[in-house]
Amino acid sequence: MDEVDALVARMRTSGHDERAAIREQLLALCAGPEGGQVRDHLERAARGQVLEIQWELEEIVEETAPAPITSPEPEPEPEPEPEPEPEQGGQLTSKDLDVVYDDPRGLILHRTKDGTRWFATQMDPRTGQPQTFELHANEIDQLKAQLAGSPYWAIGGAPA
Repeated sequence: MDEVDALVARMRTSGHDERAAIREQLLALCAGPEGGQVRDHLERAARGQVLEIQWELEEIVEETAPAPITSPEPEPEPEPEPEPEPEQGGQLTSKDLDVVYDDPRGLILHRTKDGTRWFATQMDPRTGQPQTFELHANEIDQLKAQLAGSPYWAIGGAPA
């Protein structure tokens, strides 16, 4: 590193014409077998120099720095397929369901025309997309009890 210190000292006292030759020598040292150590030494030496020399040394370090290792970006996980609704009488559509509860904060309850199956629609917090799922019998009773006094029950849909 004595050679690097000597070149930096010469750069500080030399004119612009001589600096180009010194710069080339420093670039060659940075590209040599001890390039990493030379770059580290130049970074430390640059801090104590006048701005013009500091900038010159920083440019040398930047030019000779190895390319950053970029890891390949992981592929986004595919969205899970929504679970198919049970096949009881075929696929249900919105025409087959009646809205019985509609809370503007994000919960909508539907039931089939015959009242045997209930579904809830809520926003999925991960995707922000509405997600509809079927409710089990015990969940239906629990929701009816929790939401009994709510003003968001549709006419004729309020729990008995």
